[in-house]
Formats: sequence, C-alpha cells, structure tokens
Amino acid sequence: MALSQFLFRGPYFLKSLTAISLGRMLKTPICSWNNYLRKVSVHGGKSISTKIVLGIETSCDDTGAAVVDETGSILGEALHSQTDVHLKTGGIIPPVAQQLHQENIARVVQHAVSSSGVSMEDISAVATTVMPGLALSLGIGLKYSLELVKKYQKPFIPIHHMEAHALTVRLTDHVPFPFLVLLLSGGHCILAVAQGVSDFLLLGQTKDIAPGDMLDKVARRLSLHNHPECSGMTGGRAIEILAQQGNIVRYKFTVPMQQYRDCTFSFSGLQSGITRKISKEEKAEGLQEGQHLSCLPDLAAAALYTMTVHIAERTHRAILFCKEKGIIPPGKETLVVSGGVASNQYVRRSLQLLADATNFTLVCPPPRLCTDNGVMIAWNGIEKLSAGLDIFYNVEHFRGSLEKIFGEADCQIQTWYRNSIGHS
Repeated sequence: MALSQFLFRGPYFLKSLTAISLGRMLKTPICSWNNYLRKVSVHGGKSISTKIVLGIETSCDDTGAAVVDETGSILGEALHSQTDVHLKTGGIIPPVAQQLHQENIARVVQHAVSSSGVSMEDISAVATTVMPGLALSLGIGLKYSLELVKKYQKPFIPIHHMEAHALTVRLTDHVPFPFLVLLLSGGHCILAVAQGVSDFLLLGQTKDIAPGDMLDKVARRLSLHNHPECSGMTGGRAIEILAQQGNIVRYKFTVPMQQYRDCTFSFSGLQSGITRKISKEEKAEGLQEGQHLSCLPDLAAAALYTMTVHIAERTHRAILFCKEKGIIPPGKETLVVSGGVASNQYVRRSLQLLADATNFTLVCPPPRLCTDNGVMIAWNGIEKLSAGLDIFYNVEHFRGSLEKIFGEADCQIQTWYRNSIGHS
C-alpha cells in the first residue's frame, strides 16, 4: 500500500491519542526600555512612519538576512545555503560552517539592506539569533551584528531561534495569541502554547534527538546522497521523495514512547530500529554498506510514517489538554507547525487530518519560511520592539536574557489523564 493511500486511516490513527502533560510558564525578563522606536523612512515610493528591523541568522548552516517593517512587509532579504557543501562531507562540520558564514555574511547582509530601499540609518534595530545553535556559527552572526550596532548606534535585539520559528505565522497569517505551536526541526521538537511574545507554556520536547536529525541520519545510512533520485537533496527531503513510492505495510517499526502518557518526544530508539533493519536487509541482499537496497522506498515510507504517528500522538494530547483547560479561547483554536521538518508535505497532511478531527485550524508558514532564514529573525525583532522586550543599547547586558523562553515542562500527566480521560 502506498504511503499516500495509508495516510492515517481514521479509527486506527485516533484511537490511541489521549492525555497530555502540564507545563509551567516562564517569561523572559522585560526590559525597562518601553518607548517604541520610530523612523520616518522612504521605501516603495512612499514616506511612512514605521519600525524597521534588520534580522541576521547564522545558527546552523544557512547565512540569512532580511529587512522587515512592522506591517509585515519584507523589504529585502538574502540567503546563502551551505547544503551542497555539507552533503559532500556527510553532515555539518562546525568549523566548515563557521568559515562559510565568515565568507558570506557581509555580502548577504549588504544585499538584504541594499535591496530593501532603506539605509542602515533608517533601521530601527538589529535582531540576531544568539541561541540555540552551533556555537561557532552563532558567533559569526553575533560578532558581525555587534559591529553594525556599534557603527550605526542601533539597539540590539537578541533572538531565540525557536521563538522566531514559532512567531513566523504572525507575519504570514496574522495568527493571534494564544495558539498551540509544534516546532519540528533538525535540532528541536517542541510543543508549547504561545501566549505572547517570549511567553510560552511548554508542554513537551524531545528527550534525545530531533526528527530532522533522525531523518538525516537514516538518509546517510541509506547513502541517499548518491541516489539518482535524491541528488542535491537534504536527508529529510530525500526520505520524503522516496517514501512517495513506498509500501507502508512492508515494514513495521515501533512507535516511540507509547507507554508514556505525556508530550515528551523521542526519536533515537526509532532511528536505531531502522538502522538495524537496514543492516538486516543489506545482509539478505548481499550488499555492502553504501550500496542501495532494492527496498529503499518501503523503508523510507515506514520510517516517515512511524515518525509522523509519534508526532501526531503527542500533538493530539496537547490539543486535548488545551481544550480541557480552556487555554485557547473557543472558536480560536489554532495549531501552528513550523521549523524545517514542517515543510514535509506528508507531515503537514497528517497534521491537517488531526486538526480537522479536533476542530483546530492548522497554520504553517510557506515552506521557504519554515527553514532557517533572516525574515523570521527580523519579524521576531519587530515583535519584541513593539512589545518593548529585550532591547539593548549596552550589548553586554543581553547575555543570558533568553535562557528561559521555553523553560522546562512540568509533567503532571498521569493525574490529568486519570481525571479527564477516565482511565486507571
């Protein structure tokens, strides 16, 4: 049976989706500086009074920059991807990523600003990713940003990379607070309620690796980088393409953590199970590691399906919890899915089924804004500038200001599960 035909058949898909964890809300400190900056700028042939932020992103392997104003207009943007380089090396090598950021950041930022129709004098603030990410990569963006801030005497706004992913839909779709957000990427898997700017109720996160990391590792084990149908693709994208041709029922992998009634994710055990199956099939076909199995599409389909079931189960528990506790007002129930893995169309269609079944509205940014980019950083900067949060004239004071945006999940699931679902 093809993966597309097996897309979460109703009763099987929904019967096991129950319970949730509680979380506790942690806010980032609010700066005393609450006067909104305004600049009179000319762009697009019009003179308007508006906030304008330059956003800079270097958390991993993409060098991004963008200029965005408070209306959500993307005035200019630029992006340099390192994907081709890292595909050849079999993964991201931090010193290599650092060097490529160093070589490209000035050009990328200059292009974003020059194409925006505004000058650095018109910019209200500079917003830059400072966490989480690869330390060497983050350092390049931070160093360059602080040089700009000093040169042009602009305030600095530090950005939490995952908050930027979470708030992108407020630029693209004007989603109001509060909303349930699922962040899926190569480094993170987070379920939270976005209650305001830098104000999140954490429901669950991965306890080991992230879904994007799992897909990349499976793709490397299958040597998909040199597969004729997957040339130049990231591991996750290669798995998605091959899975479209796969027989979902040929292999069955165990859905992680089904004995735990909470919103914690885990993908390392699933990766190990897939790797063992690959080795077994290679032995059966008489192949050496690196040679392509005849069953690649079937393995890809089963891996993607099992990963998505796990994600959907946890997300459904979060939806049940939000409904039970009235965290999101009736009639405004929205599930936002963002991050690199959110560009996977199978994952999106599956979560759309879940949203439809629970009367939630699913909202995802366009695929190009799901992956790392400067636009989301600039927009998060606009949100913070408008809220008067984390705006620093003395850049030495910002360090550590974002540590508790998501905080730690407070898991009290069994009590809620028994009382609300009625199971012992």
